[in-house]
Parts: sequence; C-alpha cells; structure tokens
Amino acid sequence: MPLEQQLDICLRITVAAILSAIVGFERERADHPAGLRTHILVGLGSALFTALSLFAFENSDKGRVAAQIVTGIGFLGAGAIIQGRKPTSIHGMTTAAGIWAVAALGMACGSANYLIAAVAAILIWFVLSILGRIERQTFPSNKPDKDEEMIPAGPPRTNSPQEMRRRRRKAE
Repeated sequence: MPLEQQLDICLRITVAAILSAIVGFERERADHPAGLRTHILVGLGSALFTALSLFAFENSDKGRVAAQIVTGIGFLGAGAIIQGRKPTSIHGMTTAAGIWAVAALGMACGSANYLIAAVAAILIWFVLSILGRIERQTFPSNKPDKDEEMIPAGPPRTNSPQEMRRRRRKAE
C-alpha cells in the first residue's frame, strides 16, 4: 500500500478516535462500565477495519467487512447488558447501543465520510448526555435501583458439582 494511502488511513482512524472520545468521555463522566477507552477502541477499530477493507484487499467484496463489524459489535454490546434479579430489570441497553453507534461512527470515518461522522458524534453525545438528563428528570421512577444485585444476562446457573461446591463454600 502506498505511503499516501497509509497516511490517509491514519487520518481516518485518528478522526474516529477523537469523535469516539467525545462519546466515551460522556459515558466515563456518568460512570458507566464502557467508558472513554472502550468507545475510542471501538470507533478506531471500526474505522481501521473499514479503511483496510476499502484499500488493502483490492479484489474483494468491500461490504463483507462492514457486515462483520456490525455483527461483532453486536456481540460486544451484548456483553454490556446486565439483567437484574427481576425479569423486567435490564441495565446496560443504552451503553450497548452507544457502543454500536460508535462502531458506525468509526465506519463513517474509515470510509472518509467525516461530516457524517462528526454529525453522528454530536447526535450520539446529545442523546446520551442531554437527553439522558432530561429523561432522569422527567421519569425519575425509571432510575435503576442501586441496591439491586446484578447478574449477567445469559443462561441460568447450572447445578454442576463445581457450582454446588462453590455455593456451599460461599454460604459457610
């Protein structure tokens, strides 16, 4: 790959990192698990994958990598979702959606659509920061219960011998 093209990709991933940092900073400030570094890495990685798919693999289907980014980030976002003890108590959906949106922002930077990426970053920040405050003031009953024990969303606990021993030790 020529040096000019490599410098162009460096610019793309740098812009993605900066715009993703705007979103990540808000999440870090609000003390959410996926904060500044997570959002920067997701945006930067998405931009890099997108740019490489456009330039590094000449005779390939350019849309394949984009499709895989969406799938992979969906999996990453699923890890941010936590289910409370009550079946209706699910936390982390906004964080997962933010990670997903930052991946799209990174893809926009990776394909050199900087204006779209900048507007997306501003809108994502607005939704998470400003609308988040308005939502908490307007609907205070939707605030998560701080004392509620969180469990990862996923299959129910097993009754394997190792799990039973662990529970017995914990109970003692």
